[in-house]
Amino acid sequence: MSYVDEVIEQVVKQNPAEPEFHQAVKEVLESLRVVVEANEEKYRKDALLERLVNPERQIKFRVPWIDDQGQVQVNTGYRVQFSSAIGPYKGGLRLHPSVNLGIIKFLGFEQIFKNSLTGLPIGGGKGGSDFDPKGKSDREVMAFCQSFITELYKYIGADTDVPAGDIGTGAREIGYMYGQYKRIRGVYEGVLTGKGLSYGGSLARTEATGYGLLYLTEELLKMNGIELSGKTIVVSGSGNVAIYAIQKAQQLGAKVVTCSDSTGWIYDEEGIDVAALKEIKEVKRARLTEYKNYRPNSEYHEGKGVWSVKADIALPCATQNELNLEDAKTLVSNGCIGVFEGANMPTTLEATEYLQANNVIFAPGKAANAGGVATSALEMSQNSERLSWSFEEVDSKLKEIMVNICHNISDAAERYGAKGNYVVGANIAGFEKVVDAMNAQGIV
Repeated sequence: MSYVDEVIEQVVKQNPAEPEFHQAVKEVLESLRVVVEANEEKYRKDALLERLVNPERQIKFRVPWIDDQGQVQVNTGYRVQFSSAIGPYKGGLRLHPSVNLGIIKFLGFEQIFKNSLTGLPIGGGKGGSDFDPKGKSDREVMAFCQSFITELYKYIGADTDVPAGDIGTGAREIGYMYGQYKRIRGVYEGVLTGKGLSYGGSLARTEATGYGLLYLTEELLKMNGIELSGKTIVVSGSGNVAIYAIQKAQQLGAKVVTCSDSTGWIYDEEGIDVAALKEIKEVKRARLTEYKNYRPNSEYHEGKGVWSVKADIALPCATQNELNLEDAKTLVSNGCIGVFEGANMPTTLEATEYLQANNVIFAPGKAANAGGVATSALEMSQNSERLSWSFEEVDSKLKEIMVNICHNISDAAERYGAKGNYVVGANIAGFEKVVDAMNAQGIV
């Protein structure tokens, strides 16, 4: 049995009931097969892949807090510090009822390669809790965040592990967490990113993942001789990534006709109204059913269906495994030319393979949505220097990083005989830097 197959088998055996983690490891290692086989003897001797797929540290803890009725609630908190080979652990905190150890591990593993692709000195980590901020009062959210950080603070720091936002963790949650960290530690440092502008946050951080997705989409299309301007786009999700992806796509001359949330989706033939979307989601924290109040000619549909709309480009920006094989077949039959992942692993393996087999340009999340973590790292730099850069300065650096990622993943794919396969290219380009650092630092 090959070394890659051995390690995949070992991961499945040692981490039962963690299908998302199995999927992430399999997807990465399969595309690294050609690199591993060229160095099989050395990698096996050094147990390089075993060290890569096993987190350096896994932290699981109880989070008790009191709700508005005076009832004590208990959630579970996680932080998986996966790899510090190229820098301090860096990755978001996800607050969602679906969160479990397997999901945090899949996200942390993906983060290693995503962070490496940015070219910045940040390692891979991820964390979160099965707490659901939806429908909770500000006081309840604060009570949870303070309890969460009262345990997590022991394991994080500006040069150790710098968490950020993710699904369910926005500026409000980061603010409460930062306040509690500062209160306990008595230091004012860049320990969390996605902070408010008044206390160390970076301009353009809110927009970064969505904007970065479109910078990469535009460049990758251009490399394939296609203009983004004038194209019709379908987007899933209506959170931070989706909102700013829609905004930037429209600025670049494309038309976005859909968005969705966990209960249904919108089709707006004239193009999604970003101002209305922001009002509904960021101000009112409401459901998309309200969108028709702003745009009477739009359509609201229950359930799932974004991928059934005819479009040139698809941007999955909601959650993992939201785009399956049937969806991929629908996109292909509707003439879709490109799928660019705004969320983490939103496309199943079967769907990815089908899209690639049908010559759809496909960019994996670890490359396409790296703009968020890249700008988090820029926020870390500003915090270290006690400086604040302009929006234009940060946006310009973000665009440069995303354009570089495009060319790096394309070059890596070509070097290993997989021209145009950006999944292979992203995994190899991310892996090469990490493995160089791991080899240089000895068996740790």
